[in-house]
Amino acid sequence: MAVSNRLGLSEMRRILDANGMHHIELEFLSDWYAQGRARAESDMVRKDLLEAAEALSARCIKIAPSIEEPLLDDVALDMPRMIESFAALSREAATYGTSIALEIMPFSNIRTLSTALELVSTDPQPNGGLYLDIWHMARGGIDYSEVAKIPQQCIKAVELDDADRDVVGTLWDDTRFHRRLCGEGALDIPAFLSAIREAGYRGPYAVEIISREYRRLSLEEEAKRSFETTVAQFRNLD
Repeated sequence: MAVSNRLGLSEMRRILDANGMHHIELEFLSDWYAQGRARAESDMVRKDLLEAAEALSARCIKIAPSIEEPLLDDVALDMPRMIESFAALSREAATYGTSIALEIMPFSNIRTLSTALELVSTDPQPNGGLYLDIWHMARGGIDYSEVAKIPQQCIKAVELDDADRDVVGTLWDDTRFHRRLCGEGALDIPAFLSAIREAGYRGPYAVEIISREYRRLSLEEEAKRSFETTVAQFRNLD
């Protein structure tokens, strides 16, 4: 929230509007289901994100499951508490005019579609659902044919990027340092887009290129290349 503290949310909104940035998403909220100190700290971030979402008319806030690296089979999963907390967070977000989107991650305790769908569907909220990033789907071994079967109302946001054929280092290293621009890696992005469309999603697409190499580019070059390479994927659809 450093930019908010320096400029103010109203000025941030003015800048976004002046530059045609109409699809606003905010991140990242973790420990929204936790207890004790972790939850207290999460609640402070939660308050900031909800207030920013309202001021900026953000379409959604991305939230994280419990993240562990290396991935352990016994990553804690208190599903009843997470279901209750997710529904409560979604209801609160609705009063701020925004949605809550849970990101499935292969190094977390929510790493399968079945688990994720159980979490968001047991106590369904109209503004609560999933955030689907092609990197996490591919690296988590989630087949795109399964993505196509996700109920439309459960998909709140989608992110695009690319990756090498094989994981570079650990999954945690790969996701933070080695993502590729769309079309410059080994992922079948058109197939993913087709699956998303088959599921009924018709919202905007975000681009998330987290890459050590990409960070060396100028902001202008980053924006130009990410836009051009991403738009090209839609031209490749059948």
